[in-house]
Amino acid sequence: MNEQFIRGVSIDWSQIGRGSYLRDIPAIQELGMLEFRKPITFFVGENGSGKSTMLEAIAIASGFNPEGGTKNYNFSTYDSHSELCEAIRMVRGSHRESQGYFLRAESFYNVATYVGELHPSEKFHERSHGESFLRIAQKQLKPFGLYLLDEPEAALSPQRQLTLLMEIHACARQASQFIIVTHSPILLGLPGAEIFTFDGGKIRPCQYEETDSYQVTEMFINHRQLLLSKLLAEE
Repeated sequence: MNEQFIRGVSIDWSQIGRGSYLRDIPAIQELGMLEFRKPITFFVGENGSGKSTMLEAIAIASGFNPEGGTKNYNFSTYDSHSELCEAIRMVRGSHRESQGYFLRAESFYNVATYVGELHPSEKFHERSHGESFLRIAQKQLKPFGLYLLDEPEAALSPQRQLTLLMEIHACARQASQFIIVTHSPILLGLPGAEIFTFDGGKIRPCQYEETDSYQVTEMFINHRQLLLSKLLAEE
């Protein structure tokens, strides 16, 4: 039985303009119903494949601030979100989350500034980017929550990514749901997670070893000299 807070999403294309760029994103264009069956779901794919656009739309439709934060955050630095949030149709579970957070790398500075104004003692801008990023994640991740994370590895060292991996795993075991956009082969290794790739013109499930994040990293580590000699060879 699917007990996730968000069980699935679809798109009502009548709510999207005929000239919208969203109609030119193959993976989104072909979407029927996308079902979330596991506590942790990853979106992977090349830049521009639509994964962050989809996550943003789900977050806004769920009531989160477009630039990130909790559902209580109410600020806007730059209105850049797409109209997809108006067209997303969500299938909700029988239970509602008790808290949640939308974490996005590209607007984290704005969120840190907003939080610093509300809670000066946090002093996020006096910490390193990675320390602040992880601090907010650790403070916000709680049981029975809905967490939408857009490239959470962006500010984190490999060691800190492992810390975040443990935090996500522990929280998911306490009835929380995660939908995460990532390029990190470390985070993607979380056991029991479902991975959807946006590559190839269609959103489809894939295995960890099928992801570019894994394959490119594995190739570089195991064949570094050969790969670099080919990439950097003078013509």
